[in-house]
Amino acid sequence: MSRLFSGKGINVKIKSIRAVVADVSAKPTTKPRVEQIPHDPGFVSPMERYTEFTRHDWTNKLGKVLVIAEAEDGTWGLGMANHGAPVVSVINDHFAPLLEGQDAMAIDKCWDMMRRASSAYGTYGIASYAISGVDTALWDLKGKLLGIPVYELLGGPQKEEIYCYGSNVDQSYGYRNSIEWFLELGFTAVKLFLRNGPVKGIRGINEDIEQIAWTRERVGDDVEIMVDAWMSLDVEYAVRLAEELKPYRVKWLEDPLLPEDMGGYRKLRSRVPSTVLATGEHWYTLHPFAEAASEGLIDIFQPDILWVGGVSAVVRICHIAEAHGLNVITHAGMNYPYGQHVAMAMPAIPMGERSEGVAPPGVPLEEMVAIPGTVPIKNGHVRPTDAPGFGFEVTKEWVEERARR
Repeated sequence: MSRLFSGKGINVKIKSIRAVVADVSAKPTTKPRVEQIPHDPGFVSPMERYTEFTRHDWTNKLGKVLVIAEAEDGTWGLGMANHGAPVVSVINDHFAPLLEGQDAMAIDKCWDMMRRASSAYGTYGIASYAISGVDTALWDLKGKLLGIPVYELLGGPQKEEIYCYGSNVDQSYGYRNSIEWFLELGFTAVKLFLRNGPVKGIRGINEDIEQIAWTRERVGDDVEIMVDAWMSLDVEYAVRLAEELKPYRVKWLEDPLLPEDMGGYRKLRSRVPSTVLATGEHWYTLHPFAEAASEGLIDIFQPDILWVGGVSAVVRICHIAEAHGLNVITHAGMNYPYGQHVAMAMPAIPMGERSEGVAPPGVPLEEMVAIPGTVPIKNGHVRPTDAPGFGFEVTKEWVEERARR
């Protein structure tokens, strides 16, 4: 039932904000139809040159963060972020005391306060994740207070449903098996991850092109293919790779360079002007996007709602993109309702990514839902529910059960 108010509107204060490190993972019951490859190294990484470390050795295991923002009347919203205890500390020890007592409707003010309050120690990185967790919780809270879905708060539905692609992040079942499964699930766009970088030289390029060539032959002419380099290339290797990709009509080359290397992106743009470049999942706040847009460095922005500063940041990035004739495709945006709702409302977002493994071959997408209330993709498309906020179907007890002790 709607909770819309007349007259002067709602005057509800934020009572509390609390973050916890939590296990937010899907619990599928169906057994994959193929065996997992033991000790599969996965896709390329910026640590490729240090062969003494595997991906398991160096990637952080800090965990996900759930955030509860509660209003004076007991209504509460659920937010989310990454990077565990450091983010929890920023939220609970810095942002919560700052925001408690603020108007729960004034999300722009709260977002701006967090951004400015964290400027002394750097709004990039950990602080940006913390802002994301609080901001998404406040949008969920506002939707619940008003009794409408977040996409309505953002201007209403701009599209009937969201076109989705599947990213082959989990390569441990064999990329051919995963691509076959993605096609069975109804995806008509897939993303591949390179397995090699500059350390491997021409041999690495040849191996990756072989994978891409097989995929193009298997999916046919009417399925989009994207390629992700996950921050692992240098300018020379990226230029050579881009030339080799042309016969396979790859939609974009993603994250070719380290995220801070804006100079490298300037060189790459000038040397491969016809290659569609996409990046931004490891950019934080607004300024890298504004710089890249003004200089024409990137064609597709890929902010992550749970990393870049929340819904409030992504809406602003969409406006920057529109002003420069660019598209936005949020990183992992279809994994949770946060990205689904923003994509539903924003004209700058033409499609959405389902990642985090999508689903092992043979496992239905319905079993890969991590937070109840998240709508699973069907036949390559999704539309969020019209339930208030982000439509989560969870209780505080659900959050407590998943909190790390």
